[in-house]
Amino acid sequence: MTPSQKSKTDKSEKIDKTDDFQNENTKQKKVPYHFGEKLRQVREHKGYTLKVVAQKAGVSESLVSQIERNHVSPAIDTLLALADVLDINLEFLFDEYRKKRPVQVIRANERPSINEDDITYEQLAKPSGSDTENSIESYVLHIPAGSHTHRGSYGHIGREFGIITKGKARLTYENTEYILEEGDSVSFSAGVRHVLENVGNCDLEAIWFVTPAQRFINH
Repeated sequence: MTPSQKSKTDKSEKIDKTDDFQNENTKQKKVPYHFGEKLRQVREHKGYTLKVVAQKAGVSESLVSQIERNHVSPAIDTLLALADVLDINLEFLFDEYRKKRPVQVIRANERPSINEDDITYEQLAKPSGSDTENSIESYVLHIPAGSHTHRGSYGHIGREFGIITKGKARLTYENTEYILEEGDSVSFSAGVRHVLENVGNCDLEAIWFVTPAQRFINH
């Protein structure tokens, strides 16, 4: 074998190995989401043919067929077009891929609490440790007559929402005062000074929400 023939043979072997590697990768490549069956079921339920769906979505009939058989992953615009034609939402298609979210339960006799002078905060919901921006915390506030909160004295980022469940309160929001009776609710941007004061003759109770969480209680 001449050097020239040997060189051609080596190149041919390299090409064969490359093709084998690419074929193997193609075989191993998996479509990440298998929602094709759902698309097919909805299409058949509506009495649509592949051709009708393809025409309405502006794609080829063969592409719709491949998507339904989970042979390809469609581009997002194609998926949106198909969902629009079939009158379904994406949440329906991806329902089983939704991340499982833990359910948080705090028993009535196990609520963490903190005292601020004579005011008690009982925690109803613990803030998530992973999603700081969208976290929320909730408390039952117990404020004796004549007392007021201190935590909002200088404001903080986010919003607050509360409902008075017992007693009578006065919310001082910056330079404006609001009287809140039992059953009244209030919400506001927490960026300015705000103080909740018990102006009744009995203990004041309120359920309060803060977002993002300020982590008043760290347990």
